[in-house]
Amino acid sequence: MKKKVISALSGLAVGVLASTVFFGNFSTPDTVSNASAKTDAEKVYVPFGEKDEYYLFASGGHSGQMFIYGVPSMRRIRTVPVFSPDSATGYGWDAHSKKMLGGYTWGDLHHPAFSETNGEYDGKYMFATDVANSRAAVMDLKTFTVKDIIEVPNTSGPHCAAFVTENTEYLFLPTRFSVPLGHQYASLDEYSEKYRGVMSAVTFNEKAQKLHIAYQVALPPWSYDLSDAGKKISKDWAVLTTYNTEEATTNLEINASQEDRDFIVLFNWKELENMVKEGKYDNVGGQKMIFPEKHKGGIYLVPVAKSPHGVDVTPDGKYFIASGKLAPLLTVFSFEKAFQAIEKKEFAGERNGIPILKYESVMEREVNPENALGPLHTQFDDKGMAYTTMFISSEVVKWNPETGEVLDRVPVQYSPGHAVAAEGDTVSPDGKYLVSLNKLAKDSYLSVGPSHPESMQLIDISGEKMKVIQSSPVDPEPHYGQMIKADKIKTVEVYPKDENHPNAVYNQKDARIVRKGNEVHVYGIAMRSKFIFDANAKRPDVIEVNEGDKVVVHLTNLDFDEDITHGFAINQYNLNMEIQPGQTNTIEFTADKPGTYPLYCTNFCSALHQEMTGYLLVKPKQ
Repeated sequence: MKKKVISALSGLAVGVLASTVFFGNFSTPDTVSNASAKTDAEKVYVPFGEKDEYYLFASGGHSGQMFIYGVPSMRRIRTVPVFSPDSATGYGWDAHSKKMLGGYTWGDLHHPAFSETNGEYDGKYMFATDVANSRAAVMDLKTFTVKDIIEVPNTSGPHCAAFVTENTEYLFLPTRFSVPLGHQYASLDEYSEKYRGVMSAVTFNEKAQKLHIAYQVALPPWSYDLSDAGKKISKDWAVLTTYNTEEATTNLEINASQEDRDFIVLFNWKELENMVKEGKYDNVGGQKMIFPEKHKGGIYLVPVAKSPHGVDVTPDGKYFIASGKLAPLLTVFSFEKAFQAIEKKEFAGERNGIPILKYESVMEREVNPENALGPLHTQFDDKGMAYTTMFISSEVVKWNPETGEVLDRVPVQYSPGHAVAAEGDTVSPDGKYLVSLNKLAKDSYLSVGPSHPESMQLIDISGEKMKVIQSSPVDPEPHYGQMIKADKIKTVEVYPKDENHPNAVYNQKDARIVRKGNEVHVYGIAMRSKFIFDANAKRPDVIEVNEGDKVVVHLTNLDFDEDITHGFAINQYNLNMEIQPGQTNTIEFTADKPGTYPLYCTNFCSALHQEMTGYLLVKPKQ
């Protein structure tokens, strides 16, 4: 078996090389007619004054940020900081974001997911996970700002996405790396006995805008990759892929590829929810923990080809599709068949107390697109057709899940991981565009040295045949994304007045500096083109404190005018924050450096922006 696996991996490397060489010259500018290029340009052209039809939210990977693009123009509109500090906006320096980041200076953002209502993106919130530091975040889409970040205990790297249930009842966050509960020390020789791959069920309180861990499930010590929630007839269910079911602890490339199959975890979250209500769980470090070998029910295993990546539920909720990365085929599984097999107890044994369903009892069909290698992730259009990325052969394959018929294929540059269709994870995809998120770009763009940007390619899927119509560089690579109709998102352009805000100042004459022992609280305003910290002072744009004082600056932007953002930075104090129109924001620091330090507005706001300055004066200790 080992020889077969090593041979397969060698073939994988050869396939990557071959696909790169072959598709590297597939659609260069020399081979594209002027007429065709003009037609494609017209499809993606959005005239000045008009807006894109869709927002594309793409994960920023190890930048820790979220990238926002317009589609079809593929113009990058905004970078929203989530898990990493951002000096451009002062994210990580103001009091709220600094507290949320909790001392972490970087994150690895994967797999964003919109909140849903009745299986449709509702445009209200965006969720994301941090593989690097085991966190989850929620972004308010009225302001495109992060409202809450939580650390997820007992897990290590929630890579597999924050895919939400049909009405945002839960976000399910399985873990990429298995660890002992509570991250306790345990020898790797005890891996199978003491390590667990914990999945967390997270709820979101919309009124408080807070995330909360409802319960966790102590799954076997495997690696868990991607997940998806059911729809319609399968709405109470969810699925996630696994790898390293061999429970290897070193050299996973070989040792985690010994068997022919891994598993899809199929679980009924309604049943798990009821188990928790009935007290069928243990308390582990303050978390409600379900142990499948002890608390029976609601969780099943479905055999699947080795090392699957994506698992995707069809819009009608009838099927889930998964593919082994080293297998040349796609497998369509039936929820209905799975339900029948569970009812009839058609099991092929169990692992860690979890029943294994028979492959032939759940499998609907196998699909083998000729010479298409490395299937990873599937999206859907409005006609129920599926679109699967092929990592090794660098292409997207269009096919019919009901018949298995391959309908079309188009090369991309190069090695696509995920794909994002317009409204593609909902019960009613739009069927207009698909974006291929490619791992490599090679010679697609102007050289910037050895480190190349990655590539996102826009594909028109509105007709029978697919066509790549736009290519956009992105750096670093996006790890999944979602695309939503632009008119679903209702942003606010100006923060409304909040008379109950304890730190807001809405009248210049109320600006003041208050000392409380060795704490100095500044209640100031920013407006074109001045700061006022103390309206009654001789120099109202000066903050004077003593060395060692804790300084808390609350600033309100009194420019209730769209796009007039102010910044607040103190020279040589490593401080900056952003104050949006109408917003009150707070920054805290210790005045530990005596001397004279200019402060200034960091966001261009008027013709006299350069004049929007002041001073921080720090008196030295006697």
